[in-house]
Amino acid sequence: MIEMKELSKSYSVGGEQVKAVDNASFVVKRGEMVSIIGHSGSGKTTLLSLIGGLTKPDSGSVVIDGKDIWAMRDNKLSEFRNRKISFIYQFASLFPTLTVYENIILPVTFGNSHMGYASSWAMQFCEAVGICDKMGCYPSQLSGGQQRRVAIARAFITNPEIILADEPTGDLDEVNESEVLSFFKKLNGEKGTIIIIVTHNSDLARQTRRQMRMTSGVITTVESEACQNLYIMRNRNAMDGKYTKHNVRSELQK
Repeated sequence: MIEMKELSKSYSVGGEQVKAVDNASFVVKRGEMVSIIGHSGSGKTTLLSLIGGLTKPDSGSVVIDGKDIWAMRDNKLSEFRNRKISFIYQFASLFPTLTVYENIILPVTFGNSHMGYASSWAMQFCEAVGICDKMGCYPSQLSGGQQRRVAIARAFITNPEIILADEPTGDLDEVNESEVLSFFKKLNGEKGTIIIIVTHNSDLARQTRRQMRMTSGVITTVESEACQNLYIMRNRNAMDGKYTKHNVRSELQK
């Protein structure tokens, strides 16, 4: 479970203090997939950075599984983040000198806890996002959408408990966006992975279990019973079947 308590973060812009995140408090339970909607500059990316332990808040706390991450020392926070959290950034942020396969398994090399499974998991997630034929390619040989799918596969390679996704389908067409969202829903439903998506795409946001809106750093909840029923209906098929390396692709297309 993630609990944000009165989180605030300000920056100095042109000599003025701008509140990127203003006293944000909410809870995300295990197994939840939530979205945060907002225009550019509303504070969404800063909020993800605070939750993920990348940017220190001016005040407030982030408690994950009972541990206040900002009370940890830097080395302990890095270990905790590498073990628990994965990020899908607004831009693919791939290493240009590494192949698709090498980019995907890179996070595993830091923790070294899943090295024995790295190759099979890399193939599994590449199959799920449709880039198996690009494993030996370099980022410069890929389209923007293909790079985005590599970044998504990379985020799941460590089997994280939490995914923080910043505009995760921004470079994808409708078909690939739908397939990636189905992939998210499978892992969310079967593994209990917490997924927090920030986006300006209201159609994407409506497919999550709970929606929040961010305006000028302030968070408000916008979920409704109709939204919850729509989520359940849309996810019924995605939640059926067993998630294995042999049937990921076929089940995502059901």
